[in-house]
Amino acid sequence: MSSTRPSIPATRYRERLAAAQAGAAEAGFGALLIGVGADLRYLTGYPALPLERLTMLVIPAHGAASLIAPRLEADPARACPPAAAGDVPVVTWEETEDPYRLAAGLVRESLGGSSGGGHRVAVSDDLPARHLLRLRDRLPEARLELASPVLRELRIVKDADEVALLSDAAHAADRVVAQIAVGRLVGRTEADVSREVRARLIAEGHDEAIFAIVGSGPNSASPHHEASERVIEAGDPIVLDIGGTIDGYGSDITRTLWVTGGDPDRGPDPRFSRLFEVLRAAQAAARLAVLPGIAAEEVDAAARRPIEAQGFGEAFFHRTGHGIGLEGHEDPYIVAGNREPLRAGMAFSIEPGIYLDGVYGARIEDIVICGPDGPLELNEAPRELHVVDG
Repeated sequence: MSSTRPSIPATRYRERLAAAQAGAAEAGFGALLIGVGADLRYLTGYPALPLERLTMLVIPAHGAASLIAPRLEADPARACPPAAAGDVPVVTWEETEDPYRLAAGLVRESLGGSSGGGHRVAVSDDLPARHLLRLRDRLPEARLELASPVLRELRIVKDADEVALLSDAAHAADRVVAQIAVGRLVGRTEADVSREVRARLIAEGHDEAIFAIVGSGPNSASPHHEASERVIEAGDPIVLDIGGTIDGYGSDITRTLWVTGGDPDRGPDPRFSRLFEVLRAAQAAARLAVLPGIAAEEVDAAARRPIEAQGFGEAFFHRTGHGIGLEGHEDPYIVAGNREPLRAGMAFSIEPGIYLDGVYGARIEDIVICGPDGPLELNEAPRELHVVDG
């Protein structure tokens, strides 16, 4: 585990808030309304609870931002870096008050007392309907739109501190893969191994263990398999896809194991060995394709071409990757049809897979940063097939 854990400096939130405000003004929004979720955490560092009570950051196109929070959440709200520094006042509301009217009042105040008629107001993309519809009722003449045109541009390119957190999380997940690979597997259920993975992610420094896919035998052909009570046997492949968060930033790694139970005759069969070598070459080709200016879909194509050439095209049926940061899946998506050029600082997974339904499957996944001259690979765990005694 790192002796000095990376973090986002308090001054960075001031810069992010200023950039969001400038982006709102440039896009023609009168205000940004940011609810609980990754956008709020990005802008304030506040991992607010997703309650039925409204917590909302109000960023006017001009003037000071405010953080609305229920009174019972006042202390954690005031502890977030911008509030603690005095940059963002926390406006609390009582249980009998209407927080939506409070938010609408702050918006109108920023618009010079206007009722909001004709003004465009942007709301965070994942704001729950129970909040959105009540805000719409309090701002009936405003045009509510998604805030992603502003916030996506801020979040899609990671700064050095974000990369450090992603790297820390990736290396912790690498260590867990190594620990599982040398441990006992045969005779245990997938669910039991999954529980061990989660515990080890926490032990290696994660704040949360979000998922631990353990797909053994024919279950390895199901990309999002839910770890079950199936007992792992000698001669099984295992797709191990695990991840969690450190200070909100995610890890996500997949490695494929084959357990022999100590019997050399229970190793991978020739078909699986060939399948895996095709997959490994495809994943390497996709990693090497990463370069600023290359369209995201070209990385997907780089993974897909060798798989299709070897006759496994129909068995690779998902996108090659997804962005990662404060959300496990975010922009950019590495998929056919996404012509967006990669930029230095973008972070995403590269995870082709080959799945033979009802038989077995394999996947290799790494988190990669688009560097100025090519890929910066965060995961360091070996990518070859892990043939283990188990």
